[in-house]
Amino acid sequence: MSKKEIKTNAMRILDREKVGYKTYFYEHEEGVAVDGASVAKMLCQDPEKVFKTLVTQGKSKNYFVFVIPVEKELDLKSAALAVGEKSVEMIPVKEINNVTGYIRGGCSPIGMKKQLVTVVDISARDKETIMVSAGKIGAQVELPPDSLIALTKGKYASVTFQSI
Repeated sequence: MSKKEIKTNAMRILDREKVGYKTYFYEHEEGVAVDGASVAKMLCQDPEKVFKTLVTQGKSKNYFVFVIPVEKELDLKSAALAVGEKSVEMIPVKEINNVTGYIRGGCSPIGMKKQLVTVVDISARDKETIMVSAGKIGAQVELPPDSLIALTKGKYASVTFQSI
């Protein structure tokens, strides 16, 4: 495969914005999503550093993106509070492509069809780099969390359940 063929839209945006990143690829069955904990294991990465992209809809009908560690769960109350909504809920899987332009398992916070309000879990802030989907199943990008915040015009907030 030539280098040009493996570039995703998210990678092209990172290149265009001159954001330094590393690319990782992992084996998968074509079109089949791989859970984030498995991705972290396949890439020999700490799951605390590998983040998943979740898309929600608020009571206002606006969409919101939350980027959280793969082994954590989104706290819907904290998430709603972070975006100034009464409540938010996960969108149905069948709506992901329509809303973001990505498919389940390959949804990147970078390069969605429209720039949605993006919140990155506060746990990312103290990490040198984090990994997120590169915009297709089988590809991840690693970048500084502050670069992700700048690119998505996002913010940090505590939006996951506390580990006991």
